[in-house]
Amino acid sequence: MAPSFSRSISFQLSPARAITRPRAAAARHVRSISLPPCRSHSHPLLAHLQAQTAAARAWATSASTFPSTGLALIDALHAALAELLLLPEPQTLVRRACASSDRLLDAFLLLADAHRGFQESLLALRRDAADARAALRRRDAARLASAARAQRRAEKDLARLAAAVSSSVARSARLAALGSATATAEEAEMAAALMDAAAASAAASAAVFSAVASVSAATSSSKKAATTFAAAFAKKPETADVAPEKLEELERCIDECESGSEVVFRSIVRTRVSLLNIRTPAI
Repeated sequence: MAPSFSRSISFQLSPARAITRPRAAAARHVRSISLPPCRSHSHPLLAHLQAQTAAARAWATSASTFPSTGLALIDALHAALAELLLLPEPQTLVRRACASSDRLLDAFLLLADAHRGFQESLLALRRDAADARAALRRRDAARLASAARAQRRAEKDLARLAAAVSSSVARSARLAALGSATATAEEAEMAAALMDAAAASAAASAAVFSAVASVSAATSSSKKAATTFAAAFAKKPETADVAPEKLEELERCIDECESGSEVVFRSIVRTRVSLLNIRTPAI
């Protein structure tokens, strides 16, 4: 059962993985540059964040069956957000608009919890797929039916995660923009980009969870499927060969998502930590 979103996160962040080192290097490069005064809306880092946000949002609405692609896009979005938050303009904006930045912090906490729950659902699906494979190999209809029931529970957990994250998208859309009525056009654009990035990350995350649930459902989406396989064992065992193929597809999907989900979880936590550090700078 996936955990609720009420918990908080308190752990030591581990060093970035090897695949994230180029981004870390890019972040250090940005820190070392003395940025010239410029209008924030014309800054290339803001344009880059907007492009990554658009890509994640487009994928979320594409009904893609490749959740690993969605995870890569979410990670790229948060990498772009991390780079933008190194600039003084968004830092000033976050510090000044405490109420709205609190809502951003809450949104990223919910996302981090959802991705931790996603990882636990992947582990459950892996166990269920292994049980189903063993049942197929041994022609054990009762064990297959049990694995199918457990698998459907994991799919329901994924559906609940997707629904919870989707509702956060709707809430984010209704949030007041960061800043105040006296904000300049540049500040308003920067604020909109931050809120849009959070909403797009949530939308893509919900789509990832739903995509994995769909792949799982294709293996044994109902009790009827388990019954069909059991009948196949009794009559023509060779007719059940399609089941291992579906299980292999699910296991490949889980393999791809497990590594990607950990990277995304860390990137979301780093985004939230960056926002907290901006709100409470070290003295």
